[in-house]
Amino acid sequence: MLFVLGVLVVVVGVALSIALHEIGHLVPAKKFGVKVTQYMVGFGPTIWSRKRGETEYGIKAVPLGGYVRMIGMLPPRPGDKPGELRTLSTGRFSQMVDQARADSMEEVRPGDEDRVFYKLSPGKKIIIMLGGPVMNLLIAAVLLTGVITIYGLPQVAPKVGLLSACVPTAAPTLQVPQPACAAGDPQSPAAAAGLKVGDRIVSVDGRSITSWDEVSAAIRESQGRTMSWVVQRGDQQVPISLTPAVLERATYGEDNKPVAQDGKIVLSSMGFAGITPAQELVRTPIYEAPKFVWDRTVDTASIIVRIPEKMAGVMQAAFGSGERDPNGPISVVGVGRIGGEVAALDIPADEGGNWLKLAQLVLLIASLNLALFVFNLVPLLPLDGGHVAGAMWEAVKKGWARLRHRPDPGYVDVAKGLPIAYGMSLVLITMSVLLIYADIVKPINIFG
Repeated sequence: MLFVLGVLVVVVGVALSIALHEIGHLVPAKKFGVKVTQYMVGFGPTIWSRKRGETEYGIKAVPLGGYVRMIGMLPPRPGDKPGELRTLSTGRFSQMVDQARADSMEEVRPGDEDRVFYKLSPGKKIIIMLGGPVMNLLIAAVLLTGVITIYGLPQVAPKVGLLSACVPTAAPTLQVPQPACAAGDPQSPAAAAGLKVGDRIVSVDGRSITSWDEVSAAIRESQGRTMSWVVQRGDQQVPISLTPAVLERATYGEDNKPVAQDGKIVLSSMGFAGITPAQELVRTPIYEAPKFVWDRTVDTASIIVRIPEKMAGVMQAAFGSGERDPNGPISVVGVGRIGGEVAALDIPADEGGNWLKLAQLVLLIASLNLALFVFNLVPLLPLDGGHVAGAMWEAVKKGWARLRHRPDPGYVDVAKGLPIAYGMSLVLITMSVLLIYADIVKPINIFG
């Protein structure tokens, strides 16, 4: 039941995000006088609609997208009179473009000639087409800011989370870079020193501690020297004498993978105490929220840029024995499944309980909106970024003509980009089908 509830929360979140995205197009379009005939959330058969004024508002059966239909999105072919189209083109793509122009002009009724999209100034076109992606960015910013400032995010704290039972004495290998405990291994230094789960580390050798990195560095560099710790245990401060073991352990590169040389793992000498740090919820000051949103946006953009590479990994995982990249792309099916798994988690009340699950669901929807924002900015039709690119090129041409005192070059013929749009649509459909298949047969496991 909780799994289904989580899926429903994600589905509603996706539908609302799409609806608000389309409102981002609808409002400025109406503001600038463009005639909008339809505002639809979803695709497929219409399950509900109602007409208000000149616009039909509705919901369709498949909530995986939406659209706002504005008249005159495509200009007449150069040389044609507005409202008239020649039908002399040959070639499949030319005929498809002419048909698209004809379909665009069919909605232009007498009196609507100055309410078409293509006659807008480039600046107004850009505002309308950016309205949808910017709405997704605003949704993500509001949700992320709310979570990090009101609820907080888990951060590693200078606090004992888990204690290792022993000092693993087995030698690390490329196959097993972090050996587990075995029978006969000595007790871990942390357990021998009397540390307990929940102890907060106040100082090490007289130096105040504010982060786990400081504790980790002190242990790593101890070289077997006995250290004097002070920990907060309840309402008492308890002195602890801890002598880390000195072990040969694997070194890791920037990709978090063990470093190897000549087929052998590279080892380095370091201290070992046997402590896994705890995590605590830390609220972020609201003035730091813009930077947090920016960082998440950059992270999302880096994933979008690498989609071709990552899709190859998805294909290998879906049809082979490879594992899915937890930071790779997923479909709406995958997002819904993750939402269900989050809702079904058994989290004790003292560790966050239902509030933590709700925060994770909100973060999931925020991440989806960031992905919609970045992806729609790709400057290729049929994405919003393709129309923005066309309007920007039109602005450049008009501006250059004015500087040179030349006649107005007219509207940029975005219809010439329709073959690219058809190709992109085919690519997007193929990617969606592959991701949905992969999310069914080889889903990403983010919970271990």
